[in-house]
Amino acid sequence: MNTESINFQNFIDWDNSPFILFSSLGKILYLNNAAEILFGYVSKQELYDLALAYAPQSFGYKTTTMSLNYDSFTFYAITVGYENEEQISIRFYNAPRVKSTTPIEREKLVNTDINLLLEANIALFRTKNSNALQLLTDHDIPAFKLDQNNFSKLLRKTLESFRSSDSIHITLKLLTGEHVIIEGKKKPIVQLSVEANGRYSDADAEIKQIAMNCHITHLLKERSIKLEIPLIS
Repeated sequence: MNTESINFQNFIDWDNSPFILFSSLGKILYLNNAAEILFGYVSKQELYDLALAYAPQSFGYKTTTMSLNYDSFTFYAITVGYENEEQISIRFYNAPRVKSTTPIEREKLVNTDINLLLEANIALFRTKNSNALQLLTDHDIPAFKLDQNNFSKLLRKTLESFRSSDSIHITLKLLTGEHVIIEGKKKPIVQLSVEANGRYSDADAEIKQIAMNCHITHLLKERSIKLEIPLIS
């Protein structure tokens, strides 16, 4: 088959695995849509240094298995390749999202304004805690179906783990260009991020279990908890 007339760039653009082509000086020559989103969480220099560190010793390519995490992005491998001294490329392989085996109980789902539900639980948290708290939300997020009881319990457990933090930063936003597969269909994702100078981990097991039951992806770190919530219509 003659492939010279095929425009392969479109296929790279459509790929949800980030791909970046650097010059030998670290200038970005090309990046696909997924990589453009990734640069919202990691610097160009860090990814260029990563490409140089894992480049093959001679022309060609090398795939390396590793665990990488940049905010909501999690990768299990990278491929670095070059055919000349002027350009070097790096491609990231998305780690599969953990899928809940719990079926969606649609009778428990209620059309919900997540901003109102979040603010109600924050108000409840503030009745027992005087921590400084900053909230940044996207009020354009549409209402979607949610198990309000379990999600409120998840919010309470999450906020409670920051009960001794000096200052808590909460962000709620739509993850542009990202989705999760629920019952074979693509669903947009809303990310709730809670960050502070530290937190308790005594409720982590319960947070993970509730999140899994609600089909919510969780990312628990030493100073933050991030919940990725599917917009189920």
